[in-house]
Amino acid sequence: MKRISKKQLKVKLFGNYHRSGIVNIVFTYCLLIGISFIFLYPLLQMLVKSFMGLEDLVDTTVLWIPTRLTGSNYQKAVAALKFWPRFWDTFVVATVPSVVAVISSAFIGYGLARHQIPGKRLWMALLLVVFLVPSVLISIPTYLTYQKLGILDSLWALIYPAMTGFGLRQVIFILLFYQFFKAIPHELSESAEMDGATSLQIYFKIAVPLSIPAFLISFLYSFVWYWNETTLTKMYMQTKYSTLPMALVDFRMLYETLYKTDNLGLAGASDVFNQGVLFAGTLLSIAPLLLMYFICQKWFIESADRSGITGL
Repeated sequence: MKRISKKQLKVKLFGNYHRSGIVNIVFTYCLLIGISFIFLYPLLQMLVKSFMGLEDLVDTTVLWIPTRLTGSNYQKAVAALKFWPRFWDTFVVATVPSVVAVISSAFIGYGLARHQIPGKRLWMALLLVVFLVPSVLISIPTYLTYQKLGILDSLWALIYPAMTGFGLRQVIFILLFYQFFKAIPHELSESAEMDGATSLQIYFKIAVPLSIPAFLISFLYSFVWYWNETTLTKMYMQTKYSTLPMALVDFRMLYETLYKTDNLGLAGASDVFNQGVLFAGTLLSIAPLLLMYFICQKWFIESADRSGITGL
């Protein structure tokens, strides 16, 4: 039997520049499992309790495995949230501004990256300043401006800032497109100009196809952010549109007002029961996002990898 030297054993356990050791692999997997558990535990807890009946919810001995699966919590959540009308409102509120934000961000990023604009560095600095200023600080002046423009309680309250480059976290997308368009070799556009191509033809036939990952990742992030937004949507949209996250916030406020968590007996049972409905409603509100991620997972990961974005 061939004996292993101390150096070989050290490489096998801890690895080197060319391969990972057993200790490194085990540590990495344990770390990933631990992080995954931290993020997945609340989701699993909500999923389990959303399928529990009243008997299991009030029984402190039932933690993970229900004695009887029931879908009544989801039925009540759908009715309480008016799920389908609000799902359509949420889809419109998330999709339309996201499409507008991606298109305008691409144009702005292309202009900053490929054209000589006076005061370009100043504009870039202003973009960063706008990104660093919390939106809450300028919400009242913005509200008064939209009121004068007559776009409150309409989708234009979200479309207008997206058109001008001031949509929800839109500065990130502008900088992302700037990075992509800056990396395109100038020889390509110069060759196209020699062949008689206009600036718009160069943009649509050269720049856009080479920046598809930036378009995909920008739209996906923007869609998720607009979907989950409640404060600005409730302030600017008011009564015309009612999204699922907005309805969930209202439901939670009503729930916390009517049912106190420190009550016992019948009141406590009602509290736990409504908690199950709340979990079902929460899962219903994020289910479309999870479904979209699983469908677009391949393109999402590829776009994030090529764009250099690992998390925003």
